[in-house]
Amino acid sequence: MASLCLSLHQTLKPLAAPTPRPTPLLSFPTSTISLRPSPRRASTFTTRASYTPTPATERVISIASYALPFFNSLQYGRFLFAQYPRLGLLVEPIFPILNLYRSVPYASFVAFFGLYLGVVRNTSFSRYVRFNAMQAVTLDVLLAVPVLLTRILDPGHGSGFGMKAMMWGHTGVFVFSFMCFVYGVVSCLVGKTPYIPLVADAAGRQL
Repeated sequence: MASLCLSLHQTLKPLAAPTPRPTPLLSFPTSTISLRPSPRRASTFTTRASYTPTPATERVISIASYALPFFNSLQYGRFLFAQYPRLGLLVEPIFPILNLYRSVPYASFVAFFGLYLGVVRNTSFSRYVRFNAMQAVTLDVLLAVPVLLTRILDPGHGSGFGMKAMMWGHTGVFVFSFMCFVYGVVSCLVGKTPYIPLVADAAGRQL
């Protein structure tokens, strides 16, 4: 009986031993899913949250700055207004302000240095206001060049080629100044920064 039990124990012992698991031929790396928010989305949200509109006072000062070169450019539109009198209706609403501006002695000279020293060089104003004021000052300086050329070349009076060239040049200067004025006013009304061609780069280097 004892020998029978011993033989059964030896027979069942290999069966009770755990069989090793086969090693797979191919192993795939385990992947993990991250639930953290995307950094791009987070930065976009931060940028949108930090945006602040341009204050109304800065817009008003910027719009008033562009009035200086526009008022001084009206002299170049006299040939255009003489040929098309109805175009004068576009500037008729500003006649009261224009008359007040011209009633002050040396108004253009005072306004130029007041805008440059009081706004452009005043660091208490924001860069938005100073940049627009500097653009207006730069444009006003450029508007003085045709007057100097007219006095130097002296096309005279009459219907010659020199007189026609002066009329075309003055009309072009006025149209350019008027477009810059409208562009600057509309941009400042919506709180954007206007960049006038040939003027913005020169104005930016002065700040």
